[in-house]
Amino acid sequence: MLIDGAGQAAHGVESTERVIEIVRRDPDASVLDYRNIPWVVGTRRPMSPDMLGELVFPSGRPLSPSLRAWLAFDTTLLERHGWFDAHGGLAPRPLDELVDAELGPPWASEFAPLARRFPECFLLPGGSDSRRVLAVGDPDSTGEYPVLAVDVDDLPFVGLMYPGFDVYLAHTAGLFTAEFPTYTALSDHEVYGRRMREHARLRLGGDSCAEWPF
Repeated sequence: MLIDGAGQAAHGVESTERVIEIVRRDPDASVLDYRNIPWVVGTRRPMSPDMLGELVFPSGRPLSPSLRAWLAFDTTLLERHGWFDAHGGLAPRPLDELVDAELGPPWASEFAPLARRFPECFLLPGGSDSRRVLAVGDPDSTGEYPVLAVDVDDLPFVGLMYPGFDVYLAHTAGLFTAEFPTYTALSDHEVYGRRMREHARLRLGGDSCAEWPF
């Protein structure tokens, strides 16, 4: 379990700062254990305080606390995954457009009905036939946006995998372990389940995933 200095489960900036400590020690290490995707390529590039202070999503929604902390540390990982436009602004895609680019045109039409529900999506490292996607919308009580699993290996699937960028980072960096017999397994986690259920209510009508056909 990831614990903060007060003996409570860590969320948001607290857990993100712990990941940053790990990456500082070995920035060339891979984010994933099954594919070489370094945390940092070349020289680390933090976002300037002035730019970070003004940055919001195109919808006007604010950055989550964990994302703000990460961008203050480095932008290279997210830049490599298509997060920014030519001017350094955030460049989200609707879910179906992201699926089109990542998994191919035959699948995009299947996800089109979810585009209005998930209009601001960003690709994260992870998955083979699946993808990890930060989906901006109504935040949870910590100000974080959920990370979805998008899969086309069997039937098209979209489900809540992490309650925020903070927990995605913490798990990916090995700060806590969790079994994933299903993509939505953290919905029953003793700590993070509460936030997962918040996102289920806010984004999926109380469900942990959207059932196909969407």
